Amino acid sequence: MEITILGIESSCDDTSAAVIRDGALLSNVIASQAVHAEYGGVIPELASRAHGQNIVPVVDLALKKAGVAPDEVDGIAVTRGPGLLGSLLVGVSFAKGFAIAQDTPLMEVNHLQGHILAHFVTLPDNPDAPKPGFPFLCLLVSGGNSQIVLVRDYLDMEIIGGTIDDAAGEAFDKCAKIMGLPYPGGPLIDRMAREGDPKAFRFAKPSVGGFDYSFSGLKTSFLYFLRDRVADDPDFIEKHKADLCASLQATIVEILMNKLVKAAKQYDIAEIAVAGGVSANSGLRDAILAAGRKYGWTTYIPPLSLTTDNAAMIAITGYYKYLREEFAGLDMAPAARAADL
Repeated sequence: MEITILGIESSCDDTSAAVIRDGALLSNVIASQAVHAEYGGVIPELASRAHGQNIVPVVDLALKKAGVAPDEVDGIAVTRGPGLLGSLLVGVSFAKGFAIAQDTPLMEVNHLQGHILAHFVTLPDNPDAPKPGFPFLCLLVSGGNSQIVLVRDYLDMEIIGGTIDDAAGEAFDKCAKIMGLPYPGGPLIDRMAREGDPKAFRFAKPSVGGFDYSFSGLKTSFLYFLRDRVADDPDFIEKHKADLCASLQATIVEILMNKLVKAAKQYDIAEIAVAGGVSANSGLRDAILAAGRKYGWTTYIPPLSLTTDNAAMIAITGYYKYLREEFAGLDMAPAARAADL
């Protein structure tokens, strides 16, 4: 019997709906919110209002693109958290209403778990793409999280390392802001880094035990470095922007990779994946592939369409929960800080 899952994602500033049938993606619609750019970051109140405007047309379009009627949906999966509470509330409320109206099971999804399971979405343009074998290690990097996750099964995951302060994506965006780049700065740094020298400048690297990360010291080092250079030359940033971007990116990627290599050796695992918004960074993608060749890893890098927040990853997680009958009750509430994976 075919199983059709509708996924809903509204954890931050992207409203997304996707339809998956037996793990194969039928549609994945995303409505982004440009309003936040002028404020240099996501404004929660504006985000939740935009979700309220977008959720119905986005779901309607996703169902139409998939050629699926509402009464053909076997289950609806929705991001419970982590994320912005107001944004999550829009998605959860819609999902509950849909579940009641269609008398269909409801599955709650941890947003971070969804990022990891995006690797198991079967895409129409590449149906035979290899998928990670269990167990595997996943470097999960985004604007709010930097984690190394041990994945034993679809729904059996353990965080073995995480950030003790700021995340890698936050470091990219805040350092971009220091240089006067518009929000979001991460993609701009990636673009400019391709024209710069990654060894032009050196910035502080943290010394943190285990597999944990820290990026607050790097941000401070970058700020003070620019403060001192600009004091001597007001045009320093503009003259060296490409080299600054390349050096910053190389530093962040090196910090991420050092802990990943250490974890792979300690756990003796050669199946290595990367996920999350920062997995779209070309420097990190190249580093994962290079490490794979050096250490004999089998590496898995998601297509760019599945790196950012999207409902396909929520739907695939819901699919595996549906198979195990892990259903949520209608009393389920969104959680800004979700529980462990």
